[in-house]
Amino acid sequence: MHRAVIRGGEYKVTASYPEAESMSTMKIAINGMGIAGPALAYWLHRFGHEPTLIERAPGPRPGGYLVDCWGLGYDQAEKMGILPELLELGYHVQEVRWVDDAGKADASFDPQILSHMVDDRFVTIERGDLAMALFRLVDGKVEMLFGDSIDSIDQHEDRVDVTFEQASPRAFDLVIGADGLHSRVRELTFGPMEQFEQYLEMRVAAVEVDSYQPRDELTFISHTEPKRQVSRFSKRDDKTLFLLGIREPLVGPGVPRTDDEKREELKQGFAGMGWECPQILDALDQMNHIYYDVVSQIHMDHWTRGRVALVGDAAACLSLLAGEGTGMGMLEAYVLAGELALAGDDYQTAFARYEERLQPLIKQKQKNALKVAPTYLPKGHLAIFVRNVITRILPPRAVARIALMSVKDDFVSPEYEQQLNL
Repeated sequence: MHRAVIRGGEYKVTASYPEAESMSTMKIAINGMGIAGPALAYWLHRFGHEPTLIERAPGPRPGGYLVDCWGLGYDQAEKMGILPELLELGYHVQEVRWVDDAGKADASFDPQILSHMVDDRFVTIERGDLAMALFRLVDGKVEMLFGDSIDSIDQHEDRVDVTFEQASPRAFDLVIGADGLHSRVRELTFGPMEQFEQYLEMRVAAVEVDSYQPRDELTFISHTEPKRQVSRFSKRDDKTLFLLGIREPLVGPGVPRTDDEKREELKQGFAGMGWECPQILDALDQMNHIYYDVVSQIHMDHWTRGRVALVGDAAACLSLLAGEGTGMGMLEAYVLAGELALAGDDYQTAFARYEERLQPLIKQKQKNALKVAPTYLPKGHLAIFVRNVITRILPPRAVARIALMSVKDDFVSPEYEQQLNL
């Protein structure tokens, strides 16, 4: 069976499916095509199911902030065969530096020490590059609907009836929400986001510009003032990535939706900062796309209900403070697909095992992320001073060891391929 699908976008994806060979083959809708979504589609397809990916955007989303790929996430990238691509596209950052108003270093840290402590299985990559690597894994192998989203979910004993914003209604065996912090599937199945969100009183923006000067290769530079921080990182092809973080106790009406509104709010929020901030704010006028969102966590007692399950940020957003959200999303996708493969038609057992395996790990990582918040956006000058002094006086390996202790993975990933004789 072959399908060619295009919905409101420029991508035309032809999917080829083998005929079902056993009763365990299921048709599974996955809403969201960021990190967890395509990772889940890859493993479901490999284990014999028929996933359909649904993405509201007209195509894979580029850009975004930088993420560190190491530990369990690094293992998943290697397992899926995309590690060589990530190493080619990624960066091995040589210095993390905090500077004062004049650009003079207040403190610095060599992240390569941290990398060496994990046997150099560590790479920093743009989130969009990771998403594209995962997209290419399933491109042409699974059905994709772009420019669309799930509109309603009606569960029955033997199926889930799904309506879409654009496509005709369909029936699936299971529905998976991989649609991020603001998950539509979670809202339809479990209730409004407010029931599960822990807002961390921060907002963050990521933007990319061409031909910005100065450049500091392989150096992540930040200027911090109370409750505000602006950072830059020089990328290949004469591009520079800016990250802007600000403490906002009240969410109010939420983050603006249009780029013009985001640009205006960022200019107001970061007005008056020193260093290169005026120049960086002027560079926002060159932007056609601005990533801007709240920093929140999602806490849920259960990630599954009936024939619906959640993965990635939809299930248990760690927040960017954890530094491992993408890796955990890939791990969750692997475990969910693996448990479904082992359980056959018994999705209820698979869902239960999925939660039992991963909830303790994810909850601990959420707690660890909260410990990082005071150092990411310090509230006052004293907190900034203490951070800088500690970074300067502690031996680099001690700083790296403290960082490792706070994010240590006490988890052994299952080897589903071996159990399934693949």
